[in-house]
Amino acid sequence: MKERPMLMSAPMVRAILSGTKTQTRRVVKDNEGPNLASEIQEHRELLGKPYCRYGDAGDRLWVRETFYHHGTCACYRADGWTGAPDVGYQVTPAPKWTPSIHMPRWASRILLEIVSVRVERLQDISEADAIAEGVGGDVTVTPCFAVERYRALWESINGPSSWDTNPWVWVVEFKVIKP
Repeated sequence: MKERPMLMSAPMVRAILSGTKTQTRRVVKDNEGPNLASEIQEHRELLGKPYCRYGDAGDRLWVRETFYHHGTCACYRADGWTGAPDVGYQVTPAPKWTPSIHMPRWASRILLEIVSVRVERLQDISEADAIAEGVGGDVTVTPCFAVERYRALWESINGPSSWDTNPWVWVVEFKVIKP
């Protein structure tokens, strides 16, 4: 079993903590193979599974999120605390937030265990998988609602028109070990 870090935005951290996010999709990088589709298929046939830099079933991921260190504890932006000054006579200075990329392991509060890993095209996401990504939505009322919300989330993170490129993505399904 290996442990690796994984960046998560504040809305995704909130979705993990609420129990609504159990999957994440990450773009397969170019250096993971020049002929991705055939290499992944070949690897799957040889080993029964694709290689994923995030790990495999049973491995663990510790979540990196925006935080600030105060004394002996860490405070997390995903909790909604903005560090606004106290009301009254005593005014506290605004905290200096540390970007998630710089979060050390000791400050991480969320530990995930990988349940499964697969590779697919981004736009092949199902309604159920979009809901498992933490975007919510009632698919019985509005068809494709969850997928559309996920598309909006994807483009907010990866940039305009990033959905249209339909990249290969790692689909990492996980369960929360330590919230």
